[in-house]
This record gives sequence, C-alpha cells and structure tokens, in this order.
Amino acid sequence: MVNSLAQYKQVAVVNTLRSCRLFAGLAIEDLNHLADITLVKSLDKGEYLFREGEPSHGFYLVQKGAINVHRVNAAGKEQVIHIFRTGESFAEATLATDTGYPADARALESSQVLLVQKVGFLSLLRRQPELALRMLGSMSLHLRALVSQLEDLTLKDVETRLANWLVKRCPDPKATAPVAIELAMTKRILAAELGTVSETFSRTLAKFREQKLIAVKGKTVTVLSPARLSDLLRRNLGE
Repeated sequence: MVNSLAQYKQVAVVNTLRSCRLFAGLAIEDLNHLADITLVKSLDKGEYLFREGEPSHGFYLVQKGAINVHRVNAAGKEQVIHIFRTGESFAEATLATDTGYPADARALESSQVLLVQKVGFLSLLRRQPELALRMLGSMSLHLRALVSQLEDLTLKDVETRLANWLVKRCPDPKATAPVAIELAMTKRILAAELGTVSETFSRTLAKFREQKLIAVKGKTVTVLSPARLSDLLRRNLGE
C-alpha cells in the first residue's frame, strides 16, 4: 500500500510537470528525474508561499488552485504582478541569483504547488542544456506579461484601464454581438491588477452598466457590444 501511494504521488507529479509548457515534450525518464527533485506543498487560502527577500529554494509549478504574486509599496498598497494557475510556473528567475524572491506569493484559494528544488535543478541543467533554452522562453513570456501590464497601468484612469482589459478579452473588438467573460479571480484581485481599489472598480463597473456597455452576473461580465466599448476606449485614449 505504501509503495502504491508513493507511485501514485510520483505519477501525479510527473503529470503536472508534463502539463507545464516548460517541460512539454520531455522524455518520461527526464520527467521522472525532475519528479525526484520536486516537493509537493499544500497551502490554505490566504497562506503565504514565500515573502519578498526570502532565500530561493527553487521555482514553483501550480498543481491546483491559484497563487497571487504581488509586491507591497511603501504606502502599504498591494500591487498584483500576476496570478498563476494550474500548469503555470513562476519564480524561475531566482535560479540565477542569490538575492532571494523578488515579491510575495500567497494562495488565493486552497492550493497545491510543486517546488522544483534549486540545487537539483541546476545540476539537471548542466546535464540537459536544452532545458536552459526552455527556461529562457518561459521567463520571456513572464516578461511580456509584465510589460503588457505596465503599459495598461500607464493608461490615464480606471475607466480606460478597465475598458482596455475587457476589450483585450473580446475575440473581435469590432463585433456587435455580446461576449461573455468569466472572471478567474475576485473583483478585489482584478481591481488590484488594474491598479485601483475595490470601491473605485465597483463604481466603474456600475458606470459601464448604466451606459449599457456591460452586464454583470456573478463572476460573468458580458460586454454587450465590443464595438461600442472599443469606441469608448479610443475616445478616452484620444485616438
């Protein structure tokens, strides 16, 4: 029974590793080697995985749940960097530095993550140099997401930032048919991603509802006409 349980856990870890873009296409032998240097950690909702400045023990993959990576500024305001979900990896950059984790990471819900241990993984990289190229690709994607978020935060007001966020999630911004967008996070977290507070975010949502631009039901925001919302965005941007 003990061996069966250990084998089941090994298979579950390997399956999570395989689902991550970073390790897609690796041979089962390589995945098993990775699993041998991987630890499983469970987190309750609100529990911190690591704090900014803490020594890095490796990087993480989300097996289930959601991890909010954020920083807190001098005024005590939390700015969300990204929310990582099942199959996504984060904190890879700490493999190349001794400065520790550059941000805080907290579970948004009951979650389980895999820690790919730093020492073991660096040893594996020396034997499998093609993995280093995959790491660069993964960090490049994270950088693109951060640059995109920075560009969004420079937009002049919350109304413009929210309109931009919604339009980006419409397959065709020129369409007139409604588009339903499922929020994968709470409105408080989305407000933080947009660089504002819950109260301002809620007022902006209400304003869009009054203007018949959106409808909101639970975690579903329906853009009633992407074309109209795009027009508002262009006007706000002075285009």
